[in-house]
Amino acid sequence: MSALFEPLVLRELTVPNRVWMAAMCMYSAAADGPEVGAATDFHLAHYAARAAGGAGLVITEATAVLPEGRISPWDLGLWTDRQQEQAARVAALVSSLGAVPAVQLAHAGRKAGTDKPWLGGKPLPAGSVGSRPVGPSAVAFADEYVQPHELTVEEIREVVEAFAASARRALAAGFRTVEIHGAHGYLIHSFLSPHSNHRTDGYGGDFAGRARLALEVTEAVRAVWPQELPLLFRVSATDWLEQQAPGWTSEETVLLAKELQARGVDFVDVSTGGNVAKVDMPLGPGYQVRFATAVREGAGLPSGAVGLITEPAQAERIVAEGEADVVLLGRALLADPYWPQRAARELGAETRYPEQHAYTMRKR
Repeated sequence: MSALFEPLVLRELTVPNRVWMAAMCMYSAAADGPEVGAATDFHLAHYAARAAGGAGLVITEATAVLPEGRISPWDLGLWTDRQQEQAARVAALVSSLGAVPAVQLAHAGRKAGTDKPWLGGKPLPAGSVGSRPVGPSAVAFADEYVQPHELTVEEIREVVEAFAASARRALAAGFRTVEIHGAHGYLIHSFLSPHSNHRTDGYGGDFAGRARLALEVTEAVRAVWPQELPLLFRVSATDWLEQQAPGWTSEETVLLAKELQARGVDFVDVSTGGNVAKVDMPLGPGYQVRFATAVREGAGLPSGAVGLITEPAQAERIVAEGEADVVLLGRALLADPYWPQRAARELGAETRYPEQHAYTMRKR
């Protein structure tokens, strides 16, 4: 049996395999107007292809909980009825193709308001649609970025409530799990890291203060999410600053994972970086896997590994040897939506084609 194609049970939800689609922004929604932030036909085709390709769980791209929480004005959102209606189409389509639909709820924080990456990805001029960066402190992500507005305590409470409100919409739309985005330098990560969080109130300072927003968001989402369904959390395990300057560390990530587990998180999706511009990262096959292992062993929580996992044998080894419970693929699934089906064949596991495809495949 292939470990990669064993089901994974989280609470009362069974995911058919351990090959999951990571959240990847497509920057293809309307920036304003009645269709602002709503999924389009492109999104339907995009997610359907990966579900039909055999991914066990499909996570939608970073879906903003507030207009100012979009990485770009063309991101998906989940704060309006129309967005919820279109999200429901995505969830139903993914489910119909045998995968579990998941939504990543996010707030871009001080990295909000950028252009599409294929147009340079630079920060948009102040006053542009969707360009109101906010953060724990008035510290810009990089020289070319707009200095963010430092959130007040009351504004922080509004963000927490927005995550809960979007989680309610996600449930009504038919998603079976929610992933809270606490990674890659976006709002929650920027609060976690002393590199970007210079506050002196209860949301800054020591680990407990810097972790407060992450834990309050988790509690708020868990309170509206059914007990029988799992809650996921994505984290950047390190800022990659080592001893150069204060930053978020792998040791603090394990501490956070323990606190998240106590508040009802069932799975940690472990990435790295994104909070410090132009930081050196030791890129190579599976370079982030060890951080997923640290969470799995140190906090006793199921974890997911990401980052330059490209070959079925590599993914199989990661899961079979207990380095992580799941692999989440990004670019590999963009290049080949049927990567999971190919991996199943190579590893001697059962393929899971939609019945319309399976009929034709059996005739070969």
